[in-house]
Amino acid sequence: MIMAQRLTDEEMLTLKTGAFGAVFLVSNADPGMLALFRESFAASGPMADASGVVKAALSSGPLPKLPRDSELEIESVVLPALRQAIRILTEKAPEDVAVYRSVVLAAADRTARAHDGVSTAEAQVIERIAGALREPAA
Repeated sequence: MIMAQRLTDEEMLTLKTGAFGAVFLVSNADPGMLALFRESFAASGPMADASGVVKAALSSGPLPKLPRDSELEIESVVLPALRQAIRILTEKAPEDVAVYRSVVLAAADRTARAHDGVSTAEAQVIERIAGALREPAA
């Protein structure tokens, strides 16, 4: 927990916004009420298995506020948050950059696979998420 003190509440919320938002993007790519429950449950595993700063960020504080009107609006918040999260971790907890990438991608993948396999739309969203995780914000 000492490592988590290096991040501000705002920085921790950025990590959470990126991670939870990535799951939300994948879930919205192929919507359905029953699928939503399965997908949320599937995504919780990788997030619960996180460690270090990433675990502290994902398991504490308020839930992020994400737009709900359109995929473009959601992406306009989530993808920059993912890039910013990588920048924050690179500066303050470089040992956790790989953990964050792994957790977010595993949660996104499990979300997509939770209901009838990975659709084309879900695969495209996951690729955009992976791209954002490779490109830290300036």
